[in-house]
Amino acid sequence: MSIRTTVEADLDTIRTLIERQPTVNTVTLERYNEYIGSGYYKHDWTWVVEEDGAIKALAIWWGGTDEKHPYSIDGLYYVGDGDPVPVWTALIKAGMDSRPADAEQPEYHFFLDGEWESDPVVVAALEPRQKAAAAAGWTAVTDRLRYEWEPSYGLPPRSTRLRFEPADDEAFVKMFLRISEGSLDAATARDVARLGPEAAAREEVELYQTMLVGDRSWWRFAYDAEDKLIGFEIPSANNGGPVVGYLGVLPEHRGHGYIDDLLAELTHQLVETGAERIRADTDFGNVPMAKAFERGGYRNFAVRRVLSFPEE
Repeated sequence: MSIRTTVEADLDTIRTLIERQPTVNTVTLERYNEYIGSGYYKHDWTWVVEEDGAIKALAIWWGGTDEKHPYSIDGLYYVGDGDPVPVWTALIKAGMDSRPADAEQPEYHFFLDGEWESDPVVVAALEPRQKAAAAAGWTAVTDRLRYEWEPSYGLPPRSTRLRFEPADDEAFVKMFLRISEGSLDAATARDVARLGPEAAAREEVELYQTMLVGDRSWWRFAYDAEDKLIGFEIPSANNGGPVVGYLGVLPEHRGHGYIDDLLAELTHQLVETGAERIRADTDFGNVPMAKAFERGGYRNFAVRRVLSFPEE
């Protein structure tokens, strides 16, 4: 068994594997053809196991077009005999070994139907992939509720008690630093544990600055009638369309329903840019945010399962 990255001559085999094994893999044939052309998938980021000149397993990683290293796995495939878990584990480790030690920790994302646990086909496909990821060190599992808003759901009323103003990058770094206190978001907690509070805040600002389609000029601070700073909202977009980038209420102002005001303003802003659908994620454990989405007219349509390294 040998492991290597792919070349142009492998494209027909890759496309055949994608068509034959779609379950729980994020990759579709349409997505692959688009992303291999635009740079979100690269041959240097795609690993195969080869035996006797034939490809037996495949791992497709995704990354930003301007990034040097991939960030997450979009699909694992296997056509060999026997247990795929050790083979997939080797492929995952090959991808991780290509990354510098100080690079952001990669993840494995699954986009699942809300009722996936009652589907034996999905459960059977997910289990060995999770085992392979765990064997490679990705033992932390975070489930995130996926929400979406469409015009037919109705616009939430715009806030009458807050006003919204732009702010510079350094001000947003300070806000992220304060918002991280007591945050119920698992990714925020992991970043703080990995980098420390200030570095994690700066990384968050950089992340949202580089969102694929989101516009930096949309970001807003929120103030009450007494000019007290209450929180902030970041409308954004990725290559899938408009998204709720980030909402945050300062710790001293939590518990007063301000998250509803922030979400309503963000929704109106994105609609004014032409959004016909807005999507958002929140952790299962972040009950206040989930309830805010539901009050704001957003509907839960799926689950995102994220596998990652545990917090140190």
